[in-house]
Amino acid sequence: MLKGRESLIRLVGKRRRFLPSRHSLLSAPTQSSLNLGIDKNGKMVSIEDVEEEKSVVGFVDERVTCPVCGVKVSGQNNLINSHLDECLSRGTKRKLTQRTLLELNFCPESKIQTHSYDSEELGNDLFPGAHDESPVQYVSWGFSNLRDESQSQVDSQSRDPINKDEINEVPDFDVTITQDDIYGVILETFIVGRRFGDETELYLGASIHLSRDPDNVKDPNAIKVIYSDSGCPKVLGFLPRKLAEYLSPLIDQYRLNFEGCLTSVPKHSIDVVPIQIVCHKTSDAKVNYDDEVFKSLWKNAQRVIESTKSCPPSAIKYQDNFCVVIREVLRSSSHLLTDDEKNFMDSFTSMSDDSQRLFVRLYTRKGPWFRLSAISYPEVLDPQQAVKELSATGYTSCFEITNELSDDDIKEILNLLTVPELREILCILKQSCNRGMRKQDLITSLISFYKDELCPLLPSMILHRTGSCVRISSNAESLIWRAERLFFLNGEQDLSAFLLVDLGIVKYPTYKCIVSQQIFSGRDDLLGYEEAIEVAQIVDEALDESNTGLVLKCIKIADSNISNNAVQSLTSESMAPFLSRFSAPFVYSKVVLLGISFLEREHRYNDAIYLLKRLLNCFGCDGRRGYWTLRLSIDLEHMGHLNESLSVAENGLLDEWVRAGSRVALQRRVLRLGKPPRRWKIPSFSESVKRKIMEVHVQGRPLNSAIGMKSRFYGKDGEQCGVEQLALQYYAEEGGWQGVHTESGIWLTIFGLLMWDIIFSDVPNVFCTRFQTAPLDLDTDSFYLVRKSHTESHLQKIHDGMAEEILITSWELHEGIACRGVNWGRHSLSELRAAVTCIGGPCVAAFCRHLAQDYRSWSSGMPDLLLWRFQGKYRGEAKLVEVKGPRDRLSEQQRAWLLLLMDCGFNAEVCKVSPIV
Repeated sequence: MLKGRESLIRLVGKRRRFLPSRHSLLSAPTQSSLNLGIDKNGKMVSIEDVEEEKSVVGFVDERVTCPVCGVKVSGQNNLINSHLDECLSRGTKRKLTQRTLLELNFCPESKIQTHSYDSEELGNDLFPGAHDESPVQYVSWGFSNLRDESQSQVDSQSRDPINKDEINEVPDFDVTITQDDIYGVILETFIVGRRFGDETELYLGASIHLSRDPDNVKDPNAIKVIYSDSGCPKVLGFLPRKLAEYLSPLIDQYRLNFEGCLTSVPKHSIDVVPIQIVCHKTSDAKVNYDDEVFKSLWKNAQRVIESTKSCPPSAIKYQDNFCVVIREVLRSSSHLLTDDEKNFMDSFTSMSDDSQRLFVRLYTRKGPWFRLSAISYPEVLDPQQAVKELSATGYTSCFEITNELSDDDIKEILNLLTVPELREILCILKQSCNRGMRKQDLITSLISFYKDELCPLLPSMILHRTGSCVRISSNAESLIWRAERLFFLNGEQDLSAFLLVDLGIVKYPTYKCIVSQQIFSGRDDLLGYEEAIEVAQIVDEALDESNTGLVLKCIKIADSNISNNAVQSLTSESMAPFLSRFSAPFVYSKVVLLGISFLEREHRYNDAIYLLKRLLNCFGCDGRRGYWTLRLSIDLEHMGHLNESLSVAENGLLDEWVRAGSRVALQRRVLRLGKPPRRWKIPSFSESVKRKIMEVHVQGRPLNSAIGMKSRFYGKDGEQCGVEQLALQYYAEEGGWQGVHTESGIWLTIFGLLMWDIIFSDVPNVFCTRFQTAPLDLDTDSFYLVRKSHTESHLQKIHDGMAEEILITSWELHEGIACRGVNWGRHSLSELRAAVTCIGGPCVAAFCRHLAQDYRSWSSGMPDLLLWRFQGKYRGEAKLVEVKGPRDRLSEQQRAWLLLLMDCGFNAEVCKVSPIV
């Protein structure tokens, strides 16, 4: 995998189905100095490498003048449409009537091109009153209004949206309600928002009663469930929000009284508590049974209760979790959203349960299209009605008639068809299809026929088999993606994080979220960050598809967006340095780094050198400068510029941000390249770098010796094993050592347990969500600097011999709680106690100090084996061993760790395993 690809994948996280800025990003001219392109043979070249610029794809193109803004744009049809899309959405000085658009002389080609747009993309000023998600076809002779069969009540000229009240089924309250329908009727529901834990003893059949909580800050309709059987009444929790919405006015206005009992005792405190409640007649009840409001409230309350009977409460937990995300983002990040976006997101909480549940179900599925006939969930009582409500509010888009389908839609909907259905269509078209053809091959064949206009009826044939289809709308997709990003602050976590917590699979640590500084100061910062994420996703997808041209385009986009002014803003005193990762320049630097690896693989060292210099010039305070400097020195050497390569390495050693393995690598390069006569003076670090690391040689019977495969040997017991297991057997036999093959794992676990209170101490702005396993500044210098006094006093206790006591206490208090670096299942408490006891307080404290000061640089590359042996009951010794097979050698990071460990007083060595000759 290319260097930086894995980091970029984590940054992108779950790929977006809809990239709103894709066309504008790829069509806009870039200001990058990189002159890269693809020739006619698909080979990557520079402009200077070809005699005629026309042989380079994407650089020379017929330019046409935009009749709206007058700018010269590319003559490619898709770029023309994208540019027109932007112009119209921005608006112009003169009013653009439909006739004006008809007369636009935009494309030099005579062939009519059709492209699908949403009315929102083309600008609401062109379509007053248009439905947000109504598809619009732009063709060279104008716009055609398409009419959905479900919108039969909409005037085809005005295209007014359907009234929500006309779509939602209005309950029929023209019925008679008597006392028998209310009093004594058992209502089955459950308790949410529990106020008790495992220590509270519950009894089957225990009495409860309901009490209003009008001062509840989270919900003015809140209804408390009171435990009546205890000596002093206890609040067990609350009724579900939807049920409380209808019961609260019945209690407040009509003086109804509800009592009941527990019908089941949960095993865990996180489980819901099923209850039954009954309405009892009281003397102060004021009920007019013919009151339409009363009948409406009572019927709606029964409807809510009936809807929860079809599925267990845990099955709809995802609905509440989704609403939590929406509410939290609206509360904490409202300054980043427009009024329309806030209203759109807020409208979700007012939709019916069916609509909310169906949307979340569809949003979390792969999609993008779904057969309406195949949508069936036990907790969604009426999927058809839910789809109508979601479409009316703009959360989904439905296609029911064939002329609404674009080429991309057809390609996506073809994936809904089964292989037999695809074969059936090909047979109707009298096209041969082998029985062994894969589904994607069948789809490709049908798409080629459609594009060649050999099968104009293909959309009808598809929809005849699929029926109506539904998908998440682009607007909803973009806004909910943004909400998740703002809520979790990364791309790796999504709604499944709630599920893992609800099931007890993951427990997050307890900490205080003290937020005094916004991560995104304004909407422009957020939009720039999102656009950078789009570029990162596009380049990731392009690498999957081996689309070299698109990769190069993204590299140039990222390069053009990295400017000194933008990066200087990240280092301003008003912004915490660790928040720079949430900026567009940081994301673009990730894309550029991946591009450097890509160019190096293609032996385009000149271009890689240019980008490396750009990164070093733009990012003055960054822990990645060491790697960038090292690669720049190496690439210069590839180009034969030895003097410049040496100068880069020497200057890199003067950079305080060049650390760990990169510093050792540059030191070794200076010693190698700086031999006389190029340099006569011996550097001061020469003796330190040349220190000998003790080596032990072990021989074994090889199982394989193929280049590129991990070495395998026969162990002492005759079983197959790797070089690390063979080394463990050797040390156990020769010196009575016990130990584990762990690399960095056991060390990060020890650090996390010993420094738990430091990691999760109360520091402003480092904890912003409830789903963090480490503070945001752990990878930066500020982690140690902000907590220096607290950290040093804690390290002094470890130095003085309290490491084992702290370790035991931390394990007992936090076992099973997620913390970055801590692996609860891999190492037992006894192993960890033995390790810290035998290593000794001074060495453990020195190790923890280095990780606290620079976790990013030192959290990888630790020796493979940690060995220990006791000398008496409370004393022992430890040894760290890096194991190397016949064809392995030490990396610079591993060498840096071994030299550091030797400086800290550790017993460290290298074990080289070789085959028996």
